[in-house]
Amino acid sequence: MNSTPVPVYHVAPAIIGLDIGGSKTRGILWSDGEVVADEQTGSANVQNVSVDEARENLRVLFSRFPAGSVDRVFAGSGGIDTEADAEALAALIRPNVPGVPVTVVHDTRLLLAAGHADTGVAVIAGTGSAAWGINAGGEQARAGGWGYLLGDEGSGYWFGREAVRHSLHRMNLGLAPDGLTKALLAKCGLAEPGELIAHFHSGTSRRYWAAMSPLVFDAAAGGHPESSAMIERAGTDLAELAAQVAGQLRVQGPIVLGSGLGMHQPPLQEVFRRQLAASGYHEVRVLDQDPIFGVLDLAAQTG
Repeated sequence: MNSTPVPVYHVAPAIIGLDIGGSKTRGILWSDGEVVADEQTGSANVQNVSVDEARENLRVLFSRFPAGSVDRVFAGSGGIDTEADAEALAALIRPNVPGVPVTVVHDTRLLLAAGHADTGVAVIAGTGSAAWGINAGGEQARAGGWGYLLGDEGSGYWFGREAVRHSLHRMNLGLAPDGLTKALLAKCGLAEPGELIAHFHSGTSRRYWAAMSPLVFDAAAGGHPESSAMIERAGTDLAELAAQVAGQLRVQGPIVLGSGLGMHQPPLQEVFRRQLAASGYHEVRVLDQDPIFGVLDLAAQTG
């Protein structure tokens, strides 16, 4: 009887993996491939928090790991667009693991590895969004990942912002708050749509507005057409990022969709698959484990 081969990892005896997102930082310590500790703190991505806050969140995270020698550290993070970006983050990590090799990659690389693929395209749909891919010849390509001020279409933050824009547009038209607006106001603790303007600009974070994204999916499930249209647009935008990278690299797949929204919102997945199929891409996978578990595959791939 045929069975799916179980991956065999030849990794260092003790390895720490970090997945640094816009909302949080997750760290796992493996020993001989077995999870020893799984901890979480605030974001250490300096696009979202100050350098001092990132440094402190990393210190707290590493302090929660049991004492003992560590052989390697792999970190995946958004905003790693240049070697200088990677080195800046590595410099924040190294004081916690003196003398230990630290490898920093863009978080899309973790996502592709978590899909047990060494070539193909990875698409992040979480607090932010981005696509990255690599082909058999080692060529790489990126699309999106420009941050919330320039892009991040289809991300959790994008959904939160679009819900606010929808609510303010209705207000300008003199229309009463609809179901999505009422849910948004209740979640924000506000009484009137007009209060959303100051609230949005009053120092609320990307994470705060990304946390509003489930309201759009709930409204769509209840028959709210504007929310359904947002999901359609988000899935289409994410599919376009994936197709752009796949086209540049001349690969048909796999295209792996992951991170919070990508893994947990079937309506978004359905649009993503449909739009890619229309462009001729049929090998689409939705990640079934958190991207951080790609560290083991990445470590095996890099020796």
